[in-house]
Amino acid sequence: MSRAASVCALVVVGILTGSGCSSNATTTVASAPATVSLTAPPSPPTDPAATDAPTTAPAPATIAASTTIAASTTVVSRPLPNPVAVEGPITAGGPMANAARQDLVAAGYVEEEYFVSGDATSYTTDAERSPDGKWTVAPDNTAPFRTRIIVRRPADAAAASGTVLVEWLNVSAGNDGDPDWGYLHREILRAGHTWVGVSAQAVGVVGGESLLAAQGTPGGLVAADPERYGDLVHPGDRFAFDLFSHVAAALRHPDGPDPLGDLVTTQILAIGESQSAFFLTSYINGVHPIVELFDGFLVHSRGNGAASFDGTAFDRGSTAAFAIRDDLDVPVMIFSTETDLTVLGYAAARQDDTDLIRGWEVAGTAHADAFLLEEVYGLGVGADLAGILNCPVPLNSGPQHEVLQAALHHLVVWAAAGTLPPTSPRIQLTSSTPPAIARDADGNALGGIRTPVVDVPIAALSGDPAAEAGQGFCFLFGSTTPFDKAALTGRYPTPDAFADAFATSADQAVDAGFVLEQDVESMTARARGKFATATATT
Repeated sequence: MSRAASVCALVVVGILTGSGCSSNATTTVASAPATVSLTAPPSPPTDPAATDAPTTAPAPATIAASTTIAASTTVVSRPLPNPVAVEGPITAGGPMANAARQDLVAAGYVEEEYFVSGDATSYTTDAERSPDGKWTVAPDNTAPFRTRIIVRRPADAAAASGTVLVEWLNVSAGNDGDPDWGYLHREILRAGHTWVGVSAQAVGVVGGESLLAAQGTPGGLVAADPERYGDLVHPGDRFAFDLFSHVAAALRHPDGPDPLGDLVTTQILAIGESQSAFFLTSYINGVHPIVELFDGFLVHSRGNGAASFDGTAFDRGSTAAFAIRDDLDVPVMIFSTETDLTVLGYAAARQDDTDLIRGWEVAGTAHADAFLLEEVYGLGVGADLAGILNCPVPLNSGPQHEVLQAALHHLVVWAAAGTLPPTSPRIQLTSSTPPAIARDADGNALGGIRTPVVDVPIAALSGDPAAEAGQGFCFLFGSTTPFDKAALTGRYPTPDAFADAFATSADQAVDAGFVLEQDVESMTARARGKFATATATT
């Protein structure tokens, strides 16, 4: 398994299992099928199974395409396999795996777990996948599945925004992880969005090979808690794409227990980070034109490649670069750190912005960073995070989560109202083969989205691997090289001088749309605290 592509900040420690579940009664209901109605190509499909509806299905609920697919998109209409059963909230067995660490009750949220089951379809491609992402896929085999979803939603329907974020859970550690919830939870909670995590891949459900299986759960949920999860079934990652579609269809057209309660849903957006972003790239390019179940996508930290429809996440060592197709009918936000451009090779897959594609590249960021460990998993500010991971240098502490929250904010408005997000400058490169980032005299990247953390620096923030970062996942965490006291006081003679410069830069970032006003206070407090510590008299 390639290090560069099987990546996620969550691989660190066994903090991926928490506690918490609902005490509500459990029910099981088979939902009505969801039929996808699209404009088919002029000639009939060559695979009869592609258009045959289930012979024993009740009357379907049609999901109509919002717009006609462009002529260059060749698709085959087909119904989602029927029936889809929804069971829950789940209460049996031990505590729910992957429960949120945050105090959701205090935030006015509830967290519940449901099981979704049915028959999933695998896909095949009729030709080698083209670099432009305009792929034609066709249904292949079917197999039964039974997976779980986690729902975090406002307890009060009146407080809900109507936006549902569906995260493809990451399995690089050998079990499920929710990195995008981690990075985005502050914006999700304050905006009133609903979050749904999907155990989409086999490793998370039934186990299998993974990068850090020895530190994860080799048997997945089934082995971790047989009483709670022993009946889950996953036929393999060839079926993960359609399984993900099943969940979206169940959220749109519930029949029986509704995972979203009495919330009114106005749009459903798919999100995924790292390995999950590799799968989302293929989902967007091949599956979305068939089913059109999502209103937009946040593709967070992808590389040059994309998951194969044969069930493999990537081809080790492949230099193939795939764009997101540009004939879409929904918006796609592609969010990239420095590490993604270089280590993961995304520089080769960069593409121009369109009215439905935006690529954001953020200076001073790494694929994984200190924030994920400090604030999401409670390891504590001041803890020896590099030591915990056995990394040779301090981990990157750049502005990824603040800018990612702004990206989500813009995607929500873009998908709902068509308002285009700001256009990101590209991070400058000194070479493309291999990609190398151009840096200023301090060691910070040139170009890209600018924030006060980079433009009023107290350290060099890099997404490049440290020279000695050869073990584990250190190569994904970049580095932070603090300036010494003399350098800081020479640049900022007083704390007020630093604070004033930081505030001016923060205003610029907010005005540009790359940082939300709500995040300025915490960003500023953290920077001022670090400045005070670094310049304190010893």
